[in-house]
Amino acid sequence: MKILWLSHFVPYPPKGGVLQRGYHLLKQTAKEHEVHLLSFQQDDLMAPLFENVEQGLNEAQEHLSTFCESIKILPIPSDKNKYTKYFTALKSLFTHYPYNINWLLSEEFACELKKLISENDFDFIHFDTISLVPFKKHCKNIPCSLDHHNIESHMLIRRASKESNLLKKAYYMQEGKRLEAYEKKHCPEFSFNFTCSDIDTQRLISLSPTSKTYTIANGVDTEYFNPEPTVTKQNSLLFIGTLSWYPNIEAVLFIANVIWPKIKEKLPDIHIDIIGVNPPQELIELSKQDPRFRVHGFVDDIIPFFKQSKCYVCPIKDGGGTKLKIVDALSMGMAIIADPIACEGIDVTDRSNVYFAQTQDEYVDGIIDILSNDNVRQNLEKNARHLATNQYSYDSIGKNLSDLYLKYSQE
Repeated sequence: MKILWLSHFVPYPPKGGVLQRGYHLLKQTAKEHEVHLLSFQQDDLMAPLFENVEQGLNEAQEHLSTFCESIKILPIPSDKNKYTKYFTALKSLFTHYPYNINWLLSEEFACELKKLISENDFDFIHFDTISLVPFKKHCKNIPCSLDHHNIESHMLIRRASKESNLLKKAYYMQEGKRLEAYEKKHCPEFSFNFTCSDIDTQRLISLSPTSKTYTIANGVDTEYFNPEPTVTKQNSLLFIGTLSWYPNIEAVLFIANVIWPKIKEKLPDIHIDIIGVNPPQELIELSKQDPRFRVHGFVDDIIPFFKQSKCYVCPIKDGGGTKLKIVDALSMGMAIIADPIACEGIDVTDRSNVYFAQTQDEYVDGIIDILSNDNVRQNLEKNARHLATNQYSYDSIGKNLSDLYLKYSQE
């Protein structure tokens, strides 16, 4: 088959979150089909990973061309600077579409899409987010699929319910409700929709019962994220995540301000490593005052941190989709303590392959249990790795998606 892949970001490098899912699904699809990539460029995603955006784009083009037949990358007009972003957000209050849809509107992208379709006989077109749906009108009668990394409306409405600032609360709520209406209207127009978890699949079915909806789980490269039993683990904790994303910011501040003061009293030799782009200044200041609270910012190779740490801590209480760092930690055979929300969509079992906690005391007691009881920790580690290799390998996940493309291209 010949597939056109439309993306709201350059799916490279596969370092966390949306980049990881996008890269591996694209690569797995290209193993079975001829794939052409048309994507937007998000500087905020790429800039922290390279010396500059130009270097990142050049490296991405070179690498992705090893399995993509053609690649075209375009800027997002509304992302020219922070003022155009704010203007788009403000303007969206008075337009028919919410910000999530207005954000990617681009005549240049529409023209390039029409050009590609006129020059190629595509069997299928992949849309990588609901924000790209306005371009579907240019796709003629070609079968199309729509990926939902999150159910965006649900994430906005849940964020509104937790927001204390009344203006922000009102903004998120009206955005969520308008986006919900957009999802209800347009998801049925696609040959099929897919989400990254069964819980998000059920959310989308509730929103749009006439849509054909499947789960294509988030996965992990189990060969890369592979534990090394001979490495001696330190008495240390670990958190990894992009620290400009609000659920991750909330989580690391909960660790710093709520869990850490109590746990370091109980375990005087404990350390913690916080890894992620754009750490809040509050964390940086804490790391200066407390050498056991280590803040690293972006780290190119996170594997050594996984290997040396005894416990992965993930108190994320918001967001959508599945948390890829949880899946990475499972594949690394780590003992994980996490909020149940952080594990939504992942087939984990409390006290078997993950240790659930929500309150300060539950985290402190759980961390002490994991660090002081080798049987508890080793059982979590063994079961975590087993779950990752059996259910979340990208090889099998990519095959599931390819089968859906073949099925709906023939209808």
